Amino acid sequence: MRKIILAAAIATSALGLAACSETAETEAGEAVDAMAAEAEGAADAAVEGAADAAEATEAAATEAADAATEAADKAAETAEAAAAAAAE
Repeated sequence: MRKIILAAAIATSALGLAACSETAETEAGEAVDAMAAEAEGAADAAVEGAADAAEATEAAATEAADAATEAADKAAETAEAAAAAAAE
């Protein structure tokens, strides 16, 4: 009788450990999934930030090129006016 009770207790303990093992495995899997999702979100944010920075750089370069072209045009006009004044 004692052997049967002892065997039942051992079987119950083994089943309990197996159930805990499955729960722990499920929780670990969920934690891994959550960390992967967080890492993916961080990577997406970094890519978006880099794209925004590239757009801002492009806009600044375009503005600088336009300003340089305008300055060169004004310098040419001034030089032409100076040459015309000197010719008179």
